[in-house]
Amino acid sequence: MTIKAGDRIPDVTVTIMGKNGPEPIKTGDYFKGRKIALFSVPGAFTPTCHAKHLPGFVSHFDELKAKGVDAVAVTAVNDVFTLDAWLKDRGAAGKIDGLADGSGVFVRALGLELDLVEFGLGVRGKRFSAIVTDGVVDWINVEENSSLATVSSAESTLEKL
Repeated sequence: MTIKAGDRIPDVTVTIMGKNGPEPIKTGDYFKGRKIALFSVPGAFTPTCHAKHLPGFVSHFDELKAKGVDAVAVTAVNDVFTLDAWLKDRGAAGKIDGLADGSGVFVRALGLELDLVEFGLGVRGKRFSAIVTDGVVDWINVEENSSLATVSSAESTLEKL
């Protein structure tokens, strides 16, 4: 079942890069008591994710915060080292939290897995953005075509705040 507005984010373990290295964190703990602008990309360093999706959230970071967002987070079916390197490479470190979903547990729990096996990319997550308040989805937009970043863009997210 695909997650929708009004649903609670499933409580699974993802990995963030802490000061001393990788740290597991339960999504229930990460989202608790905060308003989060969450977006998902099929993969770090992949064309649309790298050139359009992440840069939009970096450039609109201050506007998102000004509209009441406590944090901006990206999730991808990548290991935490790749996700962290990508955020650093794109100038997003310290702004965008990377929720690494290396085994796809989070996207499967959301019902938003994307099968790219025939392209040699395995199972990834669909491209989406959402506003999540205290663990409950206020709004979510999922791209029909994950090679585009239109309805899941930072601009679309800002319009929903």
